[in-house]
Amino acid sequence: MKITDAIALLERMAPLAYAEDFDNVGLLTGDKNAQLKGILVCHDALEAVIDEAITKNCNLVVCFHPILFSGIKNITGKNYVERALLKAIKNDIAIYAVHTALDNHKRGVNKIFCKALGLTNTKILIPKENYIRKLVTYTTPENADELRNALFNAGAGNIGNYENCSFNSQGIGTYLGNNESNPVIGAIGEFVESREIKIEVTFEKHLEAEILKALFSNHIYEEVAYEVYNLQNRHQNIGLGMIGELETPMDEEEFLLMVKEKMQCGGIRHSAFTGKQIKKVAVLGGSGAFAIKNAIAAGADAYLTADLKYHNFYEAEGKILLADIGHYESERYVKDYIAGYLEEITETPVLITEVDTNPVKYF
Repeated sequence: MKITDAIALLERMAPLAYAEDFDNVGLLTGDKNAQLKGILVCHDALEAVIDEAITKNCNLVVCFHPILFSGIKNITGKNYVERALLKAIKNDIAIYAVHTALDNHKRGVNKIFCKALGLTNTKILIPKENYIRKLVTYTTPENADELRNALFNAGAGNIGNYENCSFNSQGIGTYLGNNESNPVIGAIGEFVESREIKIEVTFEKHLEAEILKALFSNHIYEEVAYEVYNLQNRHQNIGLGMIGELETPMDEEEFLLMVKEKMQCGGIRHSAFTGKQIKKVAVLGGSGAFAIKNAIAAGADAYLTADLKYHNFYEAEGKILLADIGHYESERYVKDYIAGYLEEITETPVLITEVDTNPVKYF
């Protein structure tokens, strides 16, 4: 097995196209064609983690946060980022980051967060926009089933909990081929009127190349008529944050004590108690101040996230309990999820780092 094979598995778990535009996900260092010896999963690929990978004969480090995030003009070892990169490069260790590609996945960071708290009836808090496209094409009735099934197999036609979704209508297509044409129906220079089926399917935009490949490979016409549209629909199964419900409502103090225990928090900073029972809970792993209004609009009684600033707590305005449980703490179970996923589908050794990479300490 090569590193590129492990990358394919990781991209199946968290497609890179799901990541936010500002992010730096995927293979950060290393030769993807190298033979894979072992995988070390961590939260942050610090120098100590690279040392651990060397000791444990792992030449692929899968991290949640990308150690290489901002642009750099030289690598001289002057800071913790450059030291980790230098050591990885010198020792032929590849580093792969998932970050917001897994944040936005319906079974990713925030689903893991919800499971740890025992939340049910979960759904995406901020569905991703501008991610759904529609393909419209036209073919003969005899070719329609084969073509439609090929498009489904390429990933088209998935809407929420439903697969193989399409809309089909009948009409009359016309064409007249020139001297260089090779029409399937009719002859060169003949004006043809033919019964056709119009097929419409939606798909996630990162699948467009595969969808079009299936279209051209399975269409019988010499010239394929098709249209691709960007839709304004929100994608309900991709996006940031998640909201769910506790099985039994709790008072606010009891709720925070439960969160502290389940997420192993060193401490929780929170807004003033509202006096309401907590039933509906919104979560967003990592820095989530930007989603406070979304949590309130969704009717959440509490919103759990991290990195809230002083003035963010005012935004609660007595409508919601805001709780900053710590950045690392809100994402603490992600590396276990990644390792568990890889262990099930590869025989390559998969280890979880023993290095504590949380930079925040509690007194």
